[in-house]
Amino acid sequence: MATARVGASGASASASAAEAVSEWRVRLPEKPFKDLKYFGNLKAKVIDAGICSRCLTCAAVCPAPEGITAVDGVVFENWEEKCLDCGACVRVCPRFEYEPKSGLGEYLEILAARSKRFSGQDGAMVTEILASAIEMGIIDRAIFVGRDEAWRTTNFHLREIEQLSLKTLRGTKYCYSTALSELREAVLRSKGVGVIGTPCMVSGVKKLREEFPLFREKVKISVGLFCTENFHWEELHAFLKEKGVSFEKLVKTDITKGQFIATMTDGEVTFPVSELEEIIPSGCRVCTDFAAVDADVSVGSVGSAPGFSTVVVRSALVKEIIDYIRRNKYADFGDVMLKVVNKMVKLKKKREANIKK
Repeated sequence: MATARVGASGASASASAAEAVSEWRVRLPEKPFKDLKYFGNLKAKVIDAGICSRCLTCAAVCPAPEGITAVDGVVFENWEEKCLDCGACVRVCPRFEYEPKSGLGEYLEILAARSKRFSGQDGAMVTEILASAIEMGIIDRAIFVGRDEAWRTTNFHLREIEQLSLKTLRGTKYCYSTALSELREAVLRSKGVGVIGTPCMVSGVKKLREEFPLFREKVKISVGLFCTENFHWEELHAFLKEKGVSFEKLVKTDITKGQFIATMTDGEVTFPVSELEEIIPSGCRVCTDFAAVDADVSVGSVGSAPGFSTVVVRSALVKEIIDYIRRNKYADFGDVMLKVVNKMVKLKKKREANIKK
């Protein structure tokens, strides 16, 4: 590990006693490619190596003007000149020193639940948990993933429970989200933030909390989604269009019992999930985390009766929220078929062989 000394300008500095310099010290990972700036190392070791998950944790902390963004991948235009070489991106990237996660993870409680207040993909418990957290005063903002008319993902900063009437906030999109690129603005403008993401994204949130006190203080709840893989919008859109999906009529998409189901206003298009194999991004092919083990609470439909969500409670704060939901009778509760969840956990762990290739 190397120690960086940072001056008031944000760039590395060598100060004398006469200089008026504010400074702090952080420990940075060693550069595998010492002749490159830190983003160059991130690019070489993660992006170009094909293991980037596009979680965009790096974009949440990059201090450079016109720094890291997501345009058909993780992009930093003219990084050779613009990168400040501060190392923030590699400190929070969950794939820079990649230790794949798997299993069901540690938890305090696992249950099936269905919101009585909200409708959604299954039990709408992601919505219920964050809405209840707002009611309780734990958070005053939640970053939801919405969609446009073509089902591209969009980011939505939820401030009021009434905003949940927006239909575009419901359901699974199965496309990459840029939600974490919004997280810096959210923590600067809020007292408490809730964020929803796939396993790779919540692993990024965990790194943000570990490395930066502001995120540790402000990000109160990370909701992880059960995930087998995600897709680039362009490729998924083209694939589904070939299958006969009309996005103008599309109501929701779902994966159940090995089938991808696109529900439209005038019918369904169904095909085996295995047919999507050809468009699975390389960053997903090395992921072994189905249950989002780094989240404060993980949610998905696997293991629950139709219309219910499986909820894996991992933090004491989320346990308080679930207890609040129970007291107010905001949801119906049931049991989880743990064998079914573990089956999916083990199935995704088989991808470990891809990491060693």
